[in-house]
Amino acid sequence: MNAAPRSDPAARGRLRPCASKHGLHPWNALGFALTLLLTVAPCTVFAGAQQYEPLSASVRTALSAAISNTQPPRVNFETSQERIAYLEWLAEMSARLKSKEPQFIVRRDVLETVYYEAKRAGLEPALVLGLIQVESNFRKHAVSQAGARGLTQVMPFWVDLIGDGDASKLFNLRVNIRFGCVILRYYLDMEQGSLYRALGRYNGSLGQADYPNLVLAAWKKWEYTPQLVAAVPKPVPLPGAAGGIR
Repeated sequence: MNAAPRSDPAARGRLRPCASKHGLHPWNALGFALTLLLTVAPCTVFAGAQQYEPLSASVRTALSAAISNTQPPRVNFETSQERIAYLEWLAEMSARLKSKEPQFIVRRDVLETVYYEAKRAGLEPALVLGLIQVESNFRKHAVSQAGARGLTQVMPFWVDLIGDGDASKLFNLRVNIRFGCVILRYYLDMEQGSLYRALGRYNGSLGQADYPNLVLAAWKKWEYTPQLVAAVPKPVPLPGAAGGIR
């Protein structure tokens, strides 16, 4: 499966809009000291509040369509290498998340949903996990002083703008992560790929460095490069088969 665009640490303030070859992307255009803080105080959260902004009819329709898609969070893989890489990632992330969520089934549900929704929105799963760590420290029922809810700390006005108006659903794991990914993708497109500014909008602190730097530092903590994929033999096309195995 195609990963979202990657960049070196010095260039992580920008992401480019991307589309998945699997059709999971539902729309087309739409510092160091803080790293130490995350290490010393892993339970610290930095939840903020997205600010209400009027949406054009076309943007509202696109975001609503992205939210209302009810396809289950299961990714289809084109090759065995992609599937093995995913399973290896899932096992490693589950081990890292165990200190925050001891129940294996819950960890698996969180990670499978994050992977699916991040890829669907053209984001890296490690970025979304970093955002969740900073926003709620993986507390499903977290509520900020501003009223933001759930793992990705979504403000209730979003369910009126692009959802069905039921803010209680923001405590549903899958609903919340979908909203969070769709909103961050929207802000990225609005800011022409500037992750730094998109994160500022997401937290309601546009122009301030603290929150974007915290998320970027947390993103690095959740990165992982699969180790076993290179040992898996690649499929060999059948003799005379045009385009190889399908």
